[in-house]
Amino acid sequence: MSKNDREIRDAVPGRHQTHDAASLAFLLHCRDHALPERPTFTHGGIPAIDPLTRNVPFHLGRVGSTEADAGEQPIRLTGPFERTFPCNSWAMHSAPSAGENIAVLRKVRGLSQTALARQMGITLSYLSKIETGLRPATPPNVAAAASALKVTTARIYGDPFADPSKQHELMDALRTVVRRHTLPREDVPPPGELAASLQRAAQLRANTDYLKLLQLLPKLLGQVTATAMESEGDAVAWGQVADVYSCAYACAHRFRQPDLADMIVSRQQWAAQQTWNPEAVAAAARNEAGTYQSAGEYSDGLAIIERAIVQYERTPGDDLERVVHLGSLHLRGIVLASRHEDANATADHVRRAKAMAERISGPDVLQHNLTFGQGNTALYELAAQIELNHPDKAAEVAAPLLKNPPAGLKPSRVGRLAIDAARAHLATKDLVGAEDALKYAFHVAPQMAEIHPMAREVLRVLWTLHQRSRPDLLAMAKRSGLAS
Repeated sequence: MSKNDREIRDAVPGRHQTHDAASLAFLLHCRDHALPERPTFTHGGIPAIDPLTRNVPFHLGRVGSTEADAGEQPIRLTGPFERTFPCNSWAMHSAPSAGENIAVLRKVRGLSQTALARQMGITLSYLSKIETGLRPATPPNVAAAASALKVTTARIYGDPFADPSKQHELMDALRTVVRRHTLPREDVPPPGELAASLQRAAQLRANTDYLKLLQLLPKLLGQVTATAMESEGDAVAWGQVADVYSCAYACAHRFRQPDLADMIVSRQQWAAQQTWNPEAVAAAARNEAGTYQSAGEYSDGLAIIERAIVQYERTPGDDLERVVHLGSLHLRGIVLASRHEDANATADHVRRAKAMAERISGPDVLQHNLTFGQGNTALYELAAQIELNHPDKAAEVAAPLLKNPPAGLKPSRVGRLAIDAARAHLATKDLVGAEDALKYAFHVAPQMAEIHPMAREVLRVLWTLHQRSRPDLLAMAKRSGLAS
């Protein structure tokens, strides 16, 4: 085996398996490019699982088989890339992690660890630990790797689902109704029915029940849009359309569908601009900045936030709604600035967010899918400490917050608090504290914990650091698709 063949083989987790370079080159091509003609896989003359579909996890050399004892017959590929693969080159495996994907893509691009580490601005040792699961791939790490490897951050993170068919089916239904934003199929529902559906959507989002929310959204988007179109320019009606698109954005963001998230934000902006509604425009700008955050383009996201703040501050008003929307823009600014490693901008957004939060005397409030108050501001400040490499401070602040979460925070925020606490504990080498925080996240916001990139990264590191015998870790790893 040549040195190049060995490098390609070693890029694939599960090194005991044998793969020739031509087979891997084909698989890499499939992963990077749409084929002109869809190939067919057969096993002993019978159709076999197609690694280009999402029916099973597809990661180079790790495609599931329908039969555990499939025998020694080879898998035959017909079509434009006719080839025969040894049967033992396919094996069941869990969804790949961000670090594993970085390693594979680095090999594909012909980059050494030294070269990629230099482009990412981190040490060779740190990159090696990310690739092998000894350190988590943080959002700035993933953004830097995606830029160097010329792929999207979604490609680095990969698909978190072991069997994503249900999620993709629901997402496709949402994609269809978002595309038909000016052609709703639904009729105008009775006002009481619409109000109940809007309240349920907001509740499902706050509770991180994304699958039920996805089931509700297509019909609700059609109904709320039809209602607004017959409202003769009513600002409240169009604001409700924008609110529902905000719920849709949350799903697309969580399920790592960046293209759909971009389209949803454009629809949210369209709805917000149908009438004079500065609050809806500000909320849409916050989500627009969120798409830049997901892509790792933090400076551009900050520019969106700063522009939105300036525009919103020019509008008249001084009520609670204004406090929530302006404060929420600053919270997004905290995330973007801290991930951009701009300590001054982070401190400025923290200071201004705290000033706005002090105007809310009681618990945090939830309006138009935005949570704001002193509690949520403290959570964002905690997360910023992690991004700015002060995990000890973050862990210290997280302890009392986890013990007694601030009043008014829904599972979507408490779950995120627990995930950030787990990150902080892991960074300070408190493995028990990290595991306990993760368990709390799985308890309070299970669907978020199962798919959130940083929850999965912390779990992967704990799983790698000789913790496999711990039953709670095993249970969480199985739920996240990191272990079979």
